[in-house]
Amino acid sequence: MTRRALLLLVGVFVALAVVVGGVFYVIREGVGPLADPEMCTATTSDHSVSLTIEQAENASIIAAVAERRRMPARALTIALATAYQESKIQNLSGGDRDSIGLFQQRPSQGWGTPAQIGDPYYASNAFYDALEEVEGYVDMEVTKAAQAVQRSGFPEAYADHEQDARTVASALTGNSQGAFTCVVEGLDAAERAPGGNGLTKRADALRRDLDMAFGELALEPGGVTTGHMEGSAHYDGRAIDILFRPVDAEMRRRGWVVAHYLVANARRLDVEHVIFDDQIWTSGDGSEDGWKGYDPPGLSQDDSAERRVILEHRDHIHVDVA
Repeated sequence: MTRRALLLLVGVFVALAVVVGGVFYVIREGVGPLADPEMCTATTSDHSVSLTIEQAENASIIAAVAERRRMPARALTIALATAYQESKIQNLSGGDRDSIGLFQQRPSQGWGTPAQIGDPYYASNAFYDALEEVEGYVDMEVTKAAQAVQRSGFPEAYADHEQDARTVASALTGNSQGAFTCVVEGLDAAERAPGGNGLTKRADALRRDLDMAFGELALEPGGVTTGHMEGSAHYDGRAIDILFRPVDAEMRRRGWVVAHYLVANARRLDVEHVIFDDQIWTSGDGSEDGWKGYDPPGLSQDDSAERRVILEHRDHIHVDVA
């Protein structure tokens, strides 16, 4: 092969590598007309954090456990900073020595059995049990509170994740509202025959999941036949309403905890729409826009304040599945 031919061949390979790399980048980043990649984002006024779908699901469970226990937002910040450092908020099957799970807890140190620690709900509760034993943890530096629980060989490392943890915690505790969103691919329709409780299999699975995460919530019964607009997913047994009454600041915050949880787990739970507090999130192409203002069908200027509250979903979350 001549030198000129060799240089030409090398040039072709370089150009091909650039093209392949560019295509990969476009697909990964969702540039141009291609869909954005599946991911989640928590955003506050001063910081934004990206999470994988897996991280978002796990973070939302840690947050749900904190909410169920009525723990302060500071507790969730500490737990998330710990999970970031220990596992990157992934439910790992192993780690250093016999470490397992989100917080890399060790059976040999009394955290529980491997099966227990591998359950994100159990692991989160175990972490909070230990955190509550730390006197004054709410006023401690995050790294010191985390270290008091974990006894890590690298105690200062927790501080590296404090800002990200604080931002995600602000969203998942409902203190930053409409601040957590996910890009999720469109969902395939499933068998939609309602069961004995009036809900489809997917809707009933979602109901059971909420019960596991938050305990007893005020739910409008499934299988309703009246009271919703024409074509409502309620009539198909695909929708659930979660009530947050009376309409006040605390109920609004709690509503956003659940609304953000539903979005974080939209892919796993086959969620199609979440509507709350006059905002709507939609899976598929619509998820790239995040939360958007909701324009209630049938709302008029003459409607009473009470009717406006209902139609704008300010006193309840509407969630439906594909």
